[in-house]
Amino acid sequence: MRFAHTNLVAQDWRALADFYSQVFGCSLRPPERRLSGTWLETGTGVPGAALEGVHLLLPGHGDGGPTLEIFTYSRTLDAGIVPANRRGLGHLAFEVEDVARTAQSLLEHGGSLDGQITERHVEGAGTITFVYARDPEGNVIELQSWRR
Repeated sequence: MRFAHTNLVAQDWRALADFYSQVFGCSLRPPERRLSGTWLETGTGVPGAALEGVHLLLPGHGDGGPTLEIFTYSRTLDAGIVPANRRGLGHLAFEVEDVARTAQSLLEHGGSLDGQITERHVEGAGTITFVYARDPEGNVIELQSWRR
């Protein structure tokens, strides 16, 4: 058994894929998908399901690693802005070399910050520098850097 992917449902999959490529160095894993049909409706439980999008290879895992799947459905439901402490799937975390520099890139590419860059020593684990942020569509992202 192995972890395969995390899916983001986007208003504009191309723009969101570009954001993750530019800010985090994700790369396209072809092919682009255009999916529809009874089989998709049955598997997703979404009547009339039709979608398109891509899988992006995540940094640090190579060609066989897990992907970030970004899809746009022909009909999507707006979730509104979900707070970081809502129960359920919370955020994507990226371990980065420099939190401040990555946060600046995130802002330059249409993202936003929820918190302030913070540093804390965690006994037995090292010192973490982190901040919670959002991609251009409001999904929560944690930027983190560890010193051990």
